[in-house]
Amino acid sequence: MPFNLLVLACLTYVIFLFLVAFMAERRAEHGRARWLRSPVVYTLSLSIYCTAWTFYGAVGYAARSGLEYLTIYLGPTLVFVGWWWILRKLVRIGRAERVTSIADMISSRYGKSNALGVIVTMICVVAATPYIALQLQSVTLSFGVFAQPGTYAWMIPDTNSTALWVAGGLALFTILFGTRNLDANEQHTGVVAAIAVEAVVKLVALITVGIFVVWFVADGPSDIASRINASAIADWDLLPSRWAGLTFLSAAAVITLPRMFQVLVVENSDERFLGTASWAFPLYLLAMSLFVVPIAVVGLGLLPVGANPDLFVLTVPLSQGQGGLAMLAFLGGFSSATSMVIVASIALATMVSNHIVMPLWLHLRPAKAVSGDVRRLVLMSRRFSIAAVLGLGYLYFALSGGSAALAAIGLISFVGVAQMLPAMLGGIFWRGATRIGAAAGLLIGFVVWAYTLFLPSFGPGAILPLDMFLNGPFGIGWLRPRALFGVEGMDPLIHALFWSLSFNTAAFTIGSLLSFPTPIERAQGLAFVYVFDTERAELRGWGDGLAEPESLLIMAQRILGDEPALTFFEEQARAQGKAGYLPDPSPAFLAALERQLAGSVGAAAAHAMISELAGRARVTVDDLMRVADETAQIMEYSSQLESQRAELERTARQLREVNEKLTQLSVQKDAFLSQISHELRTPMTSIRAFSEIMMEGGMPEGMSEKYAGIIHEEAIRLTRLLDDLLDLSVLENGTVQLDLKLANLSELLDRSLRAAAQTRPEREFLIHRDLPAEAIFLRTDPDRLTQVFINLISNSRKYCDATRPELRIAVRQRGGRVLVDFIDNGSGIPKDKQALIFEKFARLTDQTRAGGAGLGLAICREVMANLGGTITYLPGQGGAAFRVSMPLRLEKPPLAEAA
Repeated sequence: MPFNLLVLACLTYVIFLFLVAFMAERRAEHGRARWLRSPVVYTLSLSIYCTAWTFYGAVGYAARSGLEYLTIYLGPTLVFVGWWWILRKLVRIGRAERVTSIADMISSRYGKSNALGVIVTMICVVAATPYIALQLQSVTLSFGVFAQPGTYAWMIPDTNSTALWVAGGLALFTILFGTRNLDANEQHTGVVAAIAVEAVVKLVALITVGIFVVWFVADGPSDIASRINASAIADWDLLPSRWAGLTFLSAAAVITLPRMFQVLVVENSDERFLGTASWAFPLYLLAMSLFVVPIAVVGLGLLPVGANPDLFVLTVPLSQGQGGLAMLAFLGGFSSATSMVIVASIALATMVSNHIVMPLWLHLRPAKAVSGDVRRLVLMSRRFSIAAVLGLGYLYFALSGGSAALAAIGLISFVGVAQMLPAMLGGIFWRGATRIGAAAGLLIGFVVWAYTLFLPSFGPGAILPLDMFLNGPFGIGWLRPRALFGVEGMDPLIHALFWSLSFNTAAFTIGSLLSFPTPIERAQGLAFVYVFDTERAELRGWGDGLAEPESLLIMAQRILGDEPALTFFEEQARAQGKAGYLPDPSPAFLAALERQLAGSVGAAAAHAMISELAGRARVTVDDLMRVADETAQIMEYSSQLESQRAELERTARQLREVNEKLTQLSVQKDAFLSQISHELRTPMTSIRAFSEIMMEGGMPEGMSEKYAGIIHEEAIRLTRLLDDLLDLSVLENGTVQLDLKLANLSELLDRSLRAAAQTRPEREFLIHRDLPAEAIFLRTDPDRLTQVFINLISNSRKYCDATRPELRIAVRQRGGRVLVDFIDNGSGIPKDKQALIFEKFARLTDQTRAGGAGLGLAICREVMANLGGTITYLPGQGGAAFRVSMPLRLEKPPLAEAA
């Protein structure tokens, strides 16, 4: 097969994956992705466990070590069959805490300690490096199979260059579909869809090759059985210690590998999917392992001695002249490698961004923790992190020479990520676990793993001197990397696994027993250990903070985006029984906000941001439990009392706010009556005085016309005031007659801008609009809606105090409703007046024009209520901002329905 045809097929396949990911994201954005959030897609996404190691390396593993390769499938199978004990708890915690990565989960459990997040991130990056190098090696070797020197015109470059090109292409794909936006749940619909497709491709490819080997190369299962009995595989001896160690190692890896944690926990949209995955994923693993031994035994008998058994999946079909089948096998291996690298890069980049870049940025800019575009910073840091992670994988590949068996490289990474197991399992089952113990265990376990397995993997003399291998450091023989404490003859992998996890677990246990958890650790420990006990898990949270809700909203907008933040704050305010977008900074609200932000920047960074604005006043369970000898009964009782106290304080605060509002309304009402009396008397006095003068007669020529003009103007002024009062009364009583018809929103805004231009026409006023977004047809009362628009635009022209006043009109659709925002660049409305601006007796300023009585916004509110919509003030936008919300199709006036 020409090599250039292989390259073309590879590029076509990548473009196909691009289209799958793109279409999946588009459907998700438009709310048409229910099938993408299904147990089938979720189970297929778990197939990233089956990387190039299991596609190529499992055959090589079987050829070298017999049935030992089955341990790599047996461990995950046991974990998923027993999902009720561990997996279900991890997923529940992940959803409750908005966990974004394994580092985020461990950090969040131990008091949201960013130091632990950094430790876990560094371990994961280092441990993933050999595994990424493994994928690059597998793709490079498979390319090499199709590019034998002198056979085809197009020659493959050296392996390092090929690996570099592959790493660059994978980085580009991952950046395009893994960091396009910042999702509050940190889920990547497009990437997961592409991974699910790749899962099918690699399974079909491996089974197809297996069927070809069993029934077309051999003479069926009986012939395969006889070949196995005659091969070296039949002479394989089971070593109980290695078999048990590898089974345990693969079981640990399936929940601690960053990529597996990403799809297993972070990408999970429904806990019930685990029920399907508990049997479907083991079946998938069974299907992937079904033809491993047949392919291995046929390859050993068919190909020359010295042929690389890792590539039997490719070389056996090629040896039989089956170029098309070899192409399919190549795409299967390519899918196995790319899916792993993509998800691993996303997971690692998220960890680096949330636990290294963001905390460092917050530390360097402590006074401006929420200034600027935080979303852009996070996305850029993740993109650079993806490139760096793949760069490290390529560097390991180049330095190690890529000569080791694929299975050996994969197991090195497995032992590295297994170091998270004590801190993870201890954290979700043992309330007494502390961050001191977790940090000690992780660091010691990592050092032992690096010394006994990772650094030696580069070869004697590459990093560790040859003398250290033979005699130990400084001649201390019992510290040799492969024979710690004089234990010789143990398999190097099992040796490293045993000592690293033993030291890790011991340090974790001793450190936790000798240290005392902080109040935050206790609260998080309670939430994690008792995650299924909702009442006990929720006995935690922030104390009543001093943060301004508007400051919290501004911070949330810069992380979540304007619309998601406003929607979240509106829902929280409504849950508290308040209107608008500014809920009380209660402990429950601060905890909910922290979880929401944690989905984008991680638990530690979210906690640090809110701490700067709200303080760290939490329920002092720590002091109570010290006095009461840490009895659970006292903790629960004190937490309940604290919750009741906080509820009473919130109720009292709401009553105070209502009382203050009523007092202000009373004052405004008196001022209104005084103003109305003045506004009515002034024109009436003018009309009466000038009419009496005209009745006396004998006026000079032209004076009569002048006085008649004054009387006419005062009559218009009086009529306008009375019209406003009558209009408001009709609107409030619901007796208004609406003229419903189809209207173009853009045309209504044009009309409103022309009419409002009469307000301070001498003032230059810049208008920003998005005309394509305004091309919406509404069924409403155009005149009434225009009345609202004119009032809002006129208010901006009157009161915007910017040197160069500007007004931005933003239109968007949300479901069956249309939102129109009017946002100017002035100083906005003072906070003490924001709650009153829609009341009948309120005025924006103490300065009024002739005929004005502060009824404009009150009338707007009633108009929108009659049109089935709302008008609200948007805080945190910099200037004065109002949102008009209305139905796309108003069939019947809502007030008429109520009547």
